[in-house]
Amino acid sequence: MIQQSVEKLGFRFSDIKVLLISHAHFDHDAGAARIKQLTGASYEVMDADVPVIESGGRKDFFYGNEPDMLYGQAKVDRVLHDGDTVKLGDTVLTAHLTPGHTKGCTTWTMKAEGGGKTYDVVIVGSPNVNPGYKLVNNTAYPQIAADYEKTFRALRLLHCDVFLGAHGDYYNLETKFARLRAGSANPFIDPAGYKDYLDARERLFRAELVRQNTENR
Repeated sequence: MIQQSVEKLGFRFSDIKVLLISHAHFDHDAGAARIKQLTGASYEVMDADVPVIESGGRKDFFYGNEPDMLYGQAKVDRVLHDGDTVKLGDTVLTAHLTPGHTKGCTTWTMKAEGGGKTYDVVIVGSPNVNPGYKLVNNTAYPQIAADYEKTFRALRLLHCDVFLGAHGDYYNLETKFARLRAGSANPFIDPAGYKDYLDARERLFRAELVRQNTENR
């Protein structure tokens, strides 16, 4: 499906040179080994997610023992660290470590040109607390709550004009695309939506943290 989508946009799948992800969960990285096989792309991943990817999900702190969440192992070609850049032609993406959802969850930033202006693009990895995540007394990921705190601080420091994310519903993709096709001003330029999203996600995180702390007293 990924290959067909790329080709429908008029690109050749075999021309892919670099493979990036937001985080090491099966719905974001399960096809990586196959994509590398078909394209020879360099797979470049944030350091803390590398063991999960190279184990096919088996070293994930939460999903590692769930067979339905596992996938084919893939070799990472370049290990990224917070603040590293990935360049291809004139395009430069910066990797920001935004952990919690996974230990190496990555938010990407880049510049985009349009209408004679330059925009700051933020592609959010994920600040979501998945069902079943233990924020308190988590022996597999002791610093998980502190990492979520770190992530929200980091995301709020980023300047965002164009708000994107690892899932379309983070930034209302379908609604915005429909508005764009209808001829409205570019709705993806949405700094207010970015702030509102972070506010909503942080409220949910803090509420869950309070609930778990209360239950563990």
